[in-house]
Amino acid sequence: MRFEDYNWMDVEHYLEHDDRVILVTGATEQHAYLSLLTDILIPGRLALAVAEREQVLVAPPLNFGVSEMFVEFPGTISLSRVTFDAVLSEMVDGLLHHGFRRFFIMNGHGGNKLPPHLNELQAEGLARVIWYDWWQENAARQFEAHYNLQVNHANWAENFPFNRVADSPTTDKPPINPDDLISGRSAREVLGDGNYGGPYQVDDSLMQELFNRVVDEATALLRAMPPL
Repeated sequence: MRFEDYNWMDVEHYLEHDDRVILVTGATEQHAYLSLLTDILIPGRLALAVAEREQVLVAPPLNFGVSEMFVEFPGTISLSRVTFDAVLSEMVDGLLHHGFRRFFIMNGHGGNKLPPHLNELQAEGLARVIWYDWWQENAARQFEAHYNLQVNHANWAENFPFNRVADSPTTDKPPINPDDLISGRSAREVLGDGNYGGPYQVDDSLMQELFNRVVDEATALLRAMPPL
């Protein structure tokens, strides 16, 4: 249930019985051997799976996020925090105008945060908003603990079949020291290929299990959103 498959009359009809919408936020940035749009492709696939279960509309994704750390890597396109907040806030304001009231934001990028304006809308009783960082929520954390694996940037946790664009190494990479990224050294010097460390990939059956767990959790949260 994507906007691109609807016309305006379809959306008007949808709003007669539901005011929920899923927004997808992420980034266009380096992910080592994975797609530059990894942070959009993953939450986008998750959002579509949730939408199919709940029969909820999914808006077009916001393909760019706050990625200034990776601007030395070709292909990274970064927005400032002010610009990101403004664009997402105006997207929500526009949807509010048409009658959407409950917003589930499926976020795929750690540099993005919930804009203050959306908190204000909630405080004023004009909207309900869930901001969901898929890799940091309970489902992903429980998966990490169960399999003794650590989610990190461009490592196994983001290596799904649908966002692979090259062969990944079959080895593990030593974890990088996060302090090195704020020490003044360049990100390319610290990260090398861009991966933050750990296994580059795990068996696809585990990736499908992770995907299913996240979809289950996100679906339950969306379903439980009370009307205004």
